[in-house]
Amino acid sequence: MSTVLPKTVEKKTATRNGVKRMVFVILSILVEVFLILLMFTSLSRHAEWINLLTSLISLTLVLVIYAQKKTSSVKMPWIMLIMAFPLLGVVLYLLIGLNGGTHKMRRRYSEIDDRLFPLLPENDDVQEKLREKDEGAANIAFYLKKYARYPAYQNTDVTYYDDAAKGLEAQLRDLAAAKTFIFMEYHAIEDAESWHRIQDVLEERVKAGVEVRVFYDDMGSIGFITTDFVKRLESVGIACRVFNPFAPGLNLFLNNRDHRKITVIDGKVGFTGGYNLANEYFNLTHPYGQWKDTGIRIEGEAVMSLTMTFLEMWNAVKDTDNAEDDVHFRQYLPKFPYKAKEDGFVIPYADTPMDNIHVGEDVYISVAENAKRYVWFMTPYLIITDEMAHALSVAARRGVDVRIVTPGIPDKKIVYQVTRSYYNMLAENGVRIFEWTPGFCHAKMCVSDDVISTCGTINLDYRSLYHHFENGCLLCGCQAVLDTRDDMRRTMEECREVTEYYAGGRGALLRAGQLILRLFAALL
Repeated sequence: MSTVLPKTVEKKTATRNGVKRMVFVILSILVEVFLILLMFTSLSRHAEWINLLTSLISLTLVLVIYAQKKTSSVKMPWIMLIMAFPLLGVVLYLLIGLNGGTHKMRRRYSEIDDRLFPLLPENDDVQEKLREKDEGAANIAFYLKKYARYPAYQNTDVTYYDDAAKGLEAQLRDLAAAKTFIFMEYHAIEDAESWHRIQDVLEERVKAGVEVRVFYDDMGSIGFITTDFVKRLESVGIACRVFNPFAPGLNLFLNNRDHRKITVIDGKVGFTGGYNLANEYFNLTHPYGQWKDTGIRIEGEAVMSLTMTFLEMWNAVKDTDNAEDDVHFRQYLPKFPYKAKEDGFVIPYADTPMDNIHVGEDVYISVAENAKRYVWFMTPYLIITDEMAHALSVAARRGVDVRIVTPGIPDKKIVYQVTRSYYNMLAENGVRIFEWTPGFCHAKMCVSDDVISTCGTINLDYRSLYHHFENGCLLCGCQAVLDTRDDMRRTMEECREVTEYYAGGRGALLRAGQLILRLFAALL
């Protein structure tokens, strides 16, 4: 069993070393950008054709961006930046603007998906039952099946947690009961008390013969752990992989991070939601006041899609894998007798930047467009496209009670100002805005008409909707939908409503500054 004292000491070193590595990498990239700019600037002074070539490259890139099948909210900031500062704009676009990785990465994900997705059931009968219950929900389910390849399920029970700490306690109980395998995929893991409790259970399960795999995003965890974290886990029998290690160089895949949060136990029980495995998510530390996060536990047939989502990332991230290394995927998708207590519909789904289909945004827009009485959202960041803003505004204008809950205390001040820059347009159209005064709400969810809700990792911002690997779960007709509604009501009672203030206008200088930041929101 792991001991707390050595890990607590290691945690301090991890944070210090992780931050040093992040600073070193960022400085290295900035130096590379500076040298590239310096080289081209120096050359252009001595050769007119270099200057002409730079202009042609910039113009070509502007045309390429303009022709992309993306919203103008995403394209225009890049076009303006490249036109105003050609060299800087081109370099920054190549560094952080490209989306979807290299051709090699896209091919690898495609190959893995072609092996995995056919293993999921078609469940056409479930789709028809859902259509009988709610036409709007069925249309969203049809979209998820056709374009994201995730089917709808019944025979699945869902438990909603209004506090991340409750989700963690439930996970610990289920992890301790694992018999065959445990899969855990998280954007951030902190080598501290919360993770120590999990690792103690994982080590005990390994000794009992359970296969354990842990997968985390390097950028998300860089300030929390050291580079030897993988070795330490593997030394106790826990398989561990890192998504997209953060390193110097103009990494064309650097902008795409794994923001998913998934736990799968024996293919029978799964967890997802907004929280990572770090102390602040469970209010053991309070860097931004109280922390509000939520999650769900699912048990039954729908866990199959969570398992598949984990296996996709695990197998796609390491190009040295042999094609036969994990060929027996079916062993992780077991069929087992389970009788659900309720007859609701559950659709776990995922979004990837490897294609041009923005599943997370499309689901949110569809929920808003199908709302008849109300649709409420909770998000830590509000940096949305014109299409999303239009859907919310139109819903409010046709009489739907549209509400958005955002943090009262920000974790990133610049992003917070950009978030607030969207309030005026939405509030003028009747969307109600609430800021959670106790602290930072990190939950990502929505609920509508007491019928449908979502819970997962997908923020209402460009990073989640366009750049990151994300996952969510669409629920219809489950008790968890009503639990989500009730939690949103309680949360809004702790908020200050700022609708009238932002609908009525603010100081011109403040508003101008926010709009300038918003212009480059897609770059944040």
